[in-house]
Parts: sequence; C-alpha cells; structure tokens
Amino acid sequence: MFQIAIAAHSSPPSEDLSRKAREFVQFIKGNEVVILLGGYWGLMKIVADEAIKDDIPVIMILPIERNIEVPKEVMRIDSGMEYRARSVPLIRSADAVVALGGGAGTIIEILLAYAMGKPTFILKGNGMSSDLLEKAFPQYVDERNVTKLNFFNDVKELAKHVLSVNGNKDVEERFG
Repeated sequence: MFQIAIAAHSSPPSEDLSRKAREFVQFIKGNEVVILLGGYWGLMKIVADEAIKDDIPVIMILPIERNIEVPKEVMRIDSGMEYRARSVPLIRSADAVVALGGGAGTIIEILLAYAMGKPTFILKGNGMSSDLLEKAFPQYVDERNVTKLNFFNDVKELAKHVLSVNGNKDVEERFG
C-alpha cells in the first residue's frame, strides 16, 4: 500500500477548496493507497469523509490536545504528542506528502517532508499561506536539494504526479 500523508488546513475550508480535496481523493481511489491524516477537523475531515465513502483506508495520527471521536472506519492512533510533534510520525510514515492548502501546520509538514526526503506535492492557488512557499522555495528549500517541491494549480495533475511516485503503470492511461 502506498501511504499518502495529507497536510491540510484545520479550519473550515472554502467550498472551492473542499471541492478540490474531494476531487483529489476521487483521482487517487483504486490505486492501493492509504491516506494518513493528523486530525478529523477542517479540510482533513473533508478528505477523510470522502476517502471513507470510497473505501480508501484512513489512518489518523492525533495530537494529545484533541481527544475527538473519529469514524469507526478510521484507524486511530493517539500519539500522546502535541500538534507539531505528531507531524513527525505522520510525515515519517508517508511514501509521499500532499499539501492541499493550509497555514503554519501545513508548512511545517511540508518542511518536514523536505528534510526527510519525501516526495512532496503542493496544491497552490487557494489563498492560503502555503501558496506563498513557491516564492520562497521554487524547487528546493536549501542547497542540499534533498527533494524537489512540486507545485500544482490543477488537482488532476497533482494526483497524476503523486501516483507516478508509486510506479503506477496506468497513470498515463487513467489521466490522459
């Protein structure tokens, strides 16, 4: 199974960003993926609910500050860690990281992914702080060039590139 960590805003998203998150899940379904999330609120909840609807496995690594109920279909991991600390096992467990849009938490997870050498894909054009990363780091965060940051305006293109990391042979057929 190909594990995709989703970095996403914790506040209620706009309708446009909610639609994009649902589209992303639709594009990756049927590809033996597991979605890793850091919570069940805001944009993360949209992703989780869409994945559950399509029988995509979801694992949540939850921070100690938020003792919440999650759907019974979710594998719940109570990390015992505060928000930022729980991001370490979340990103470390991923084969690829997708940032759908967010603020400081999403940016921290993008930087962790870079530092860990995880393939990283960022959806931009959502009016969120993470949109600004491309100006600061158009490809790499520093001179080490650990892994390229991949920025996309189009959800379908983002999904296509994420799935190609897994060596999915039908990506071109599926996405055209």
